[in-house]
Amino acid sequence: MQHEGTQSRRIALVTGAGSGIGEAVARGLVEDGFAVVLAGRRVEPLQRLQAEANAAGREALAISTDVSDPPSVAALFAAIEARFGRLDLVFNNAGISGPAVEIDELPVAKWKEIIDTNVTGVFLCARAAFGLMKRQTPQGGRIINNGSISAHAPRPLSGPYTASKHAVTGLTKSIALDGRPYNIACSQIDIGNALTTLSERMLKGVRQANGSIAPEPMMDLRHVVESVRLIAAMPLEVNVLNMTVMATRMPYVGRG
Repeated sequence: MQHEGTQSRRIALVTGAGSGIGEAVARGLVEDGFAVVLAGRRVEPLQRLQAEANAAGREALAISTDVSDPPSVAALFAAIEARFGRLDLVFNNAGISGPAVEIDELPVAKWKEIIDTNVTGVFLCARAAFGLMKRQTPQGGRIINNGSISAHAPRPLSGPYTASKHAVTGLTKSIALDGRPYNIACSQIDIGNALTTLSERMLKGVRQANGSIAPEPMMDLRHVVESVRLIAAMPLEVNVLNMTVMATRMPYVGRG
């Protein structure tokens, strides 16, 4: 795919790159010729992915990172700037969900953990990327935030996660607006029922708005990867502000 920049080497950061959507997207960006920085809390899967990319003649760099921790994020971006001098693309993917309990049964500590990862983590990485993209030459870059169907409509018993993804939408729109003077584009991709190791449980049944438990249609993860690659390949004068990619028959439109 073609890229917006004129420089020969394109640098991308993927958070939560050790498994699932993050790992799959990182692989796709490596295939597209990006030098990919792989960030996540567990360094072992990142190192395996780095070794795989390097063995194929591609460039990847594994960095253990906790996106909810400001010093950890600062160290990540210091390493990126020292190694590459610039950053063209961020896929803010790292996130966690919470227990399916009623709001009065949710521990406050769990609420804070979800918000710290899903909202503050996106903010910290976007903040650091925004600063680097302002300073670098040529100026600009693209930030893609992983939202969720829950950024639009909640599942039952998902208050903290749903709130966090609504917050990501507001942050995405603000970055898209504030990035205009610096050639920084910001997008959000909302994913519905991509089949991963963590989500395969949904094939056995998921709580519905009417209280029933029902299996839900899933889609192949490659469609998410292709969607991110499509946005990443666009010139910076074009932006997909929000994209929803979902299993066609999943209960989202008309949920409830």
